[in-house]
Amino acid sequence: MTDIQKTLFSMADKNFKSFNSKLIPTVNPDKIIGVRTPELRRYAKNLAAQPQSAKFLTVLPHDYYEENNLHAYIIEVIHDFDGALDETERFLPYIDNWATCDTFLPKSFRKNTAALMPHIKKWLKSSHTYTVRYAIKLLMSLFLEENFSSEINELVSKVHSDEYYINMMIAWHFATALAKQYDATIGYITNRRLDTWTHNKAIQKAIESHRISHETKDILRGLKIIK
Repeated sequence: MTDIQKTLFSMADKNFKSFNSKLIPTVNPDKIIGVRTPELRRYAKNLAAQPQSAKFLTVLPHDYYEENNLHAYIIEVIHDFDGALDETERFLPYIDNWATCDTFLPKSFRKNTAALMPHIKKWLKSSHTYTVRYAIKLLMSLFLEENFSSEINELVSKVHSDEYYINMMIAWHFATALAKQYDATIGYITNRRLDTWTHNKAIQKAIESHRISHETKDILRGLKIIK
């Protein structure tokens, strides 16, 4: 067992391990230690300032779910955009669950969205489920406000997959887009541009949102596809 693994096990919470295992069915429960996210983030911040963190980032794949999340949180604090991008590129193929995928967003990405976009477009075409999901997550997180253009929704709408975790992220994107860019987004729903499951899931998630008015929710309810 490595020193980092020993530290992670010293922070383990058995009850949290049991709870978390149920939320992440694609990960073997034996590979979940049970470290709560705030503790893991604090450890990542401290570890990132130590020489051993560079070696840790080169050791892929990791054995444990928390090691993957620790890896992601260290990438988050890399200040240099190119450095954070390189580490993200190396890490994406090893992500094996939605929680690790959704948990990290390097700070430098927020300041370099134009330079990031070509990489997002490449990741959208990946054959790896969580690389595609991560690309859509970045579009949802970084491009639905001041960086928004009509291209954003179009890029997401053109992703076609049988993978549940990709389609769920597409639905989440469009639900968020309905809240933030309604006029540019509602046409994707009224014109049924998404597959039936994703269409209905996007409406469901939008209706659950506190950012969407009751009047708009009533409109969306009427746009559900009844099989």
